[in-house]
Amino acid sequence: MNTPKEFLYSKSHEWAKKLDDGSVLVGLSDKAQNDLGDLVFVNLPAVGDSFSAGDTMCDVESVKAVSDVYAPVSGTVAEVNEMLLDTPEAINKEPYEAWLVKLTDVSGLEDLLDADAYIAVCEEE
Repeated sequence: MNTPKEFLYSKSHEWAKKLDDGSVLVGLSDKAQNDLGDLVFVNLPAVGDSFSAGDTMCDVESVKAVSDVYAPVSGTVAEVNEMLLDTPEAINKEPYEAWLVKLTDVSGLEDLLDADAYIAVCEEE
């Protein structure tokens, strides 16, 4: 399982990467994409949508099922990765490059897990 140390993680298998401008990119962890299988569709939120940590933010569809993606932090969608609309399989190939949304007005980063804590959670599942 690929778990880069520079990312933060939620127990529901989303990652968050804080950018220099204070915004945060959000995506699915390597474990999540592996468990889901081949992704065939991504339903992204709209720019301007706001979420609290734990809210359903969007969903992804794999050959197995449709799965909700939860906001790992609170924030407002500033940008969505529209490339995923045409190539959702990019999440399977490069889960830490294929971000879903960019959030601003972010709060709750301190509640996320570092890589070691996330690995420990995954090992308990």
